[in-house]
Amino acid sequence: MPLGFAPDERFVEAARVLLRDHPAIDIHAHPGRTFVRDATGLSIALRLFALRGSFEDSALEDMRTGQMCGGSFALVSDFDLLDLKGEGLVARREFAPGEARSSYQKQLANLLAVAASNHGTLVSEPEDFENARKTGSIAMLLTVEGADFLAGDLRNVAAAAADGIRSITLVHYHPNEVGDIQTAPAVRGGLTPFGAELIGEMARVGLVVDLAHAAPAVFAKALEMSERPMLCSHTQLQGHGATHPRFIDESLARALAEKGGVVGAWPVSMGMASLRDFVDRIIDMAHVLGPDHVALGTDMDANPKPVLGSYRQMPLLVSELLKRGYGDDNAVKFIGGNFLRVFAAVRAGKHPDGPRILATP
Repeated sequence: MPLGFAPDERFVEAARVLLRDHPAIDIHAHPGRTFVRDATGLSIALRLFALRGSFEDSALEDMRTGQMCGGSFALVSDFDLLDLKGEGLVARREFAPGEARSSYQKQLANLLAVAASNHGTLVSEPEDFENARKTGSIAMLLTVEGADFLAGDLRNVAAAAADGIRSITLVHYHPNEVGDIQTAPAVRGGLTPFGAELIGEMARVGLVVDLAHAAPAVFAKALEMSERPMLCSHTQLQGHGATHPRFIDESLARALAEKGGVVGAWPVSMGMASLRDFVDRIIDMAHVLGPDHVALGTDMDANPKPVLGSYRQMPLLVSELLKRGYGDDNAVKFIGGNFLRVFAAVRAGKHPDGPRILATP
């Protein structure tokens, strides 16, 4: 992917030092594309995508070379349902009985095998990232994109936490029991009663809520009812360089930030053609929301049109931020500090031995 700038070795070296001394965390990604393994019932287009296979070894090596501490290793709850339509994805069918749970269990088993065979460290608590950084292991934060795998049963939330899951993106491309999505007409009436209860239950067991892909009504209601900071893990601000159904309105982003949340800047080539353009969007987002509320959310290895093509480019990305005057402190927040603050707040507020939190939308 084009850089759009000539690297300045002084700032590249400063970036390498910063990455050496502070954990760099991708808050939404699919390194190595593990979710494609053992997928069933795929459309023709997604079957061809899956046939390209997973490549965890090279993905983790890219992370090490790029001085990444780690990040999200996301399961894709509705992958088996999806199909390509135009430039986007849509759900072409509903789940068969038991299919969502079965897909989750297969994907989870595959990721756990990756951790075992590639010297990854599964992340349970915020301090695990720093421990992994010190030992040179890749910190693997297990997340799930789409709450479909819960199959409408709140008991599966605590079970997911016990499995090692630490964040759930409420919806993906399949409107599910939680509510409506950004990229399709509303069919659930916003956040459903189950969705409201799910947010409370995630708070109880200490899972981070991710509002990426959520329809504006779902996004707004989730923020209104939650006392915990949340993520929108991979997006851009609507109208800041481009417009797209997957971007969020500035008002929603500001509301998320006001509650202590974080937006993951998404390096997708919608209104961007180079890494320099992505730096422009990061700086612009920090200007709008404040640098305490912007993080890195690449969607790596599932990003359809990336302008950050590999984790090996991380020192170059950070170097350009530093050269442009973003500052060391803000760069540390961007690469990992802001996410760690949210993760710590959510884990500190958990009370899994307490009663289930029931809320109404």
